[in-house]
Amino acid sequence: MFRRFTFFLVVLCSFTGQFHAQKLINQIVAQVGDNIILWSDIEAQRLQLSEKERAENGKSCQILEQLLIEELLVNQALLDSLVVSDEQVDSEMENRLRIMEGKMGGRENLEAFYGKSTVAIKEEFRTIIKNKMLAQEMERKITGDISVTPKEVAAFYQQLPKDSIPYINMKLSFQQIVQFPVLTPADKKLAYDQLVEIRKQIVSGSRPFETMARLKSMDPGSASQGGKISASKGMMVPQFEAAVFDLKPGEVSEIVETMYGYHIIKLFSRKGDDYTCLHILIMPEYSSQSISIAAARMDSCYQLLSRNEITWDEAVLRFSNDEATKQNKGVLTNPYTMDIYWDMEQLNEIDQQIYLLTDALESGGVSLPSLYMDLFERKQGIRIVRLQNRVVAHQANLEQDYALIKMAAENDKKQRVLDDWTETKIPNAYIRLDAQFLDCDFRVNWLKTP
Repeated sequence: MFRRFTFFLVVLCSFTGQFHAQKLINQIVAQVGDNIILWSDIEAQRLQLSEKERAENGKSCQILEQLLIEELLVNQALLDSLVVSDEQVDSEMENRLRIMEGKMGGRENLEAFYGKSTVAIKEEFRTIIKNKMLAQEMERKITGDISVTPKEVAAFYQQLPKDSIPYINMKLSFQQIVQFPVLTPADKKLAYDQLVEIRKQIVSGSRPFETMARLKSMDPGSASQGGKISASKGMMVPQFEAAVFDLKPGEVSEIVETMYGYHIIKLFSRKGDDYTCLHILIMPEYSSQSISIAAARMDSCYQLLSRNEITWDEAVLRFSNDEATKQNKGVLTNPYTMDIYWDMEQLNEIDQQIYLLTDALESGGVSLPSLYMDLFERKQGIRIVRLQNRVVAHQANLEQDYALIKMAAENDKKQRVLDDWTETKIPNAYIRLDAQFLDCDFRVNWLKTP
């Protein structure tokens, strides 16, 4: 149901920690100008870390220094009249709320846990989100033009202690050719007619909406909840939302067609852009004949490839009907990194089957055609997978991991420039640290006097 979203948002951001931190006993641990930093602010950041990272000595000091820098950046952003629009803040707020809702099992659970409405939550944390975005904008202004030369990258790598050079797990890259069976008008009509009958039973009052959703809906995320969805404007596909906002509470929609299939929707409640509804999804299913046709095409493709009568690139253009990969030589992009390489953990979360298909292959080898389910499109297809490359586990080096090392070198240079900028601002700012942090090994000297 949901539009495609970037997978690197699976980790909770600092906004989530702010909520949990409210449960802690607070005390002021630092002050920058008129702005204070609380112990709970540090703990909120610590909640984002792994257990191993939390146990590291000096981690609280590192977090406090980052919060101090953030306050200086916000102050300078206001002086420089940098602007973050309300639309940007709203978008960021929605992204973070969605993550929290996913962790807590829905918007109602979120509101119940914190004892306030989503609107009140947004209002309370609007300033926090805006300040964080202002700090990011100011940091980009300071470091945005920084780059590193190949010589600087090499020098950065050479000065790294040997025991701190990261160990790179095995990386794999893949290509695929996919045939999704073609839905016939008869396939679509069968699904449509099925939903027409379901709607009749609901509207007549002979069957409750929730019961029919549990029994008939093909949306795995909501069927077990009686079809219940809590969302905000922009979270669902346009056709679905247009129907929702045309309904009054208690009304059942006509049949709505989206890229996922056919829906009926019953509005439960709506407050501004937030709404709760019930829905039933019936997805058209391919006939056995359509699947047989797709399988035959993929078998022909495999035979041509195995006899070297066609190149891989030619086969992709000729046989694939997967819009996501057809124009990119079939390359599967890693949604976590937007790179072509995957590690095992990422594969297990997105596509467990693909490793089993290619484990015994050499680079350049192709698998036999096999059935699979596309998690994004939620439809079944038949595919051939090619192992494009396998990079064995190794210690990072300039030959194999130049892009990774370049990124680290660039971040290091940006950090040094930001530290230098911070040093110039400290003498002109009122800064106070709690006694427990006076012995911290900070990167900059926070107790300078003008």
